[in-house]
Amino acid sequence: GSTQTISSVGFQPDWTWIKHRDGATAHMIFDSVRGALYRLQSNSSNPHTSAANTLTSWNSDGFALGTENDTNGNTRLFASWNWKETADAGFDIVSYTGNGTAGRTVAHSLSAVPKMIIVKRYNDGTASWMIYHHTLGNNIYLSLDTTAASDTGHWDSTSPTSSVFSVSGDQRVNNNGASYIAYCFAEKQGYSKFGAYPGNGNANGPFIFLGFRPAFLMIKGYAGTDNWIMYDNKRSGYNSENEYLDANNNDAESDGTGKIDFLSNGFKIKSTFSSNNYSTGEYIYMAFAEQPFVTSTGVPATAR
Repeated sequence: GSTQTISSVGFQPDWTWIKHRDGATAHMIFDSVRGALYRLQSNSSNPHTSAANTLTSWNSDGFALGTENDTNGNTRLFASWNWKETADAGFDIVSYTGNGTAGRTVAHSLSAVPKMIIVKRYNDGTASWMIYHHTLGNNIYLSLDTTAASDTGHWDSTSPTSSVFSVSGDQRVNNNGASYIAYCFAEKQGYSKFGAYPGNGNANGPFIFLGFRPAFLMIKGYAGTDNWIMYDNKRSGYNSENEYLDANNNDAESDGTGKIDFLSNGFKIKSTFSSNNYSTGEYIYMAFAEQPFVTSTGVPATAR
């Protein structure tokens, strides 16, 4: 309820995602390219807005908050997930202005091929969040702010390269004169992975090998109308409840008892929960370890 600094993040973030855990309020997404105070909402197509007293700045070990209820309300519980923009960590934030022309290429600085790209037209409230995921191919998209199944379009049927990604002339990714932000992710051994798995509809669900212990995991059933389920290793109940939030709605967190376990080298599905493991379901995921630094054998140097 009063200004505070969140420290011990371990680095100066460039992308901070905040959610009120115990109440129905919007997700708040901030990045250093658009600037502090400018929030986007993963559960809405709303444009970014300048919101005083939300995230007011980043510092060398975290971020500072004002008094706004949805980011720092008195006695409220919050979760935040933070990324640093660096090629070493496989993360790049790209801002671009649309030109309305199909086949447009947008430069990124990953020096590697993006495996997942999240795009938002941020000066207009009619455009959903657009998701490219390499397992679905270069003509398929998902919308982060909805439960909709995958559909075709938006990436100009052209796969991204180590220097650019391609967009169509659609207003959600390339309207003439519109402003866009893109969050681009490459895989890093021992730190991040963007994959897919089939559900089996069994309480003894699939094990998904990552090569590291996940700290953050988001799953979406792309063939059906499933939520974007978000897990992490910080909230109470880790590996007994694994409470989860839905990126596409403003719901408070839900009890995930018995649904999933984080393991030393991946994650294990432990229920028939349809958003993780429907019998005919197909799922994509994005997963991150705590830190991107790895040894010569690809094991996180700070593994725990």
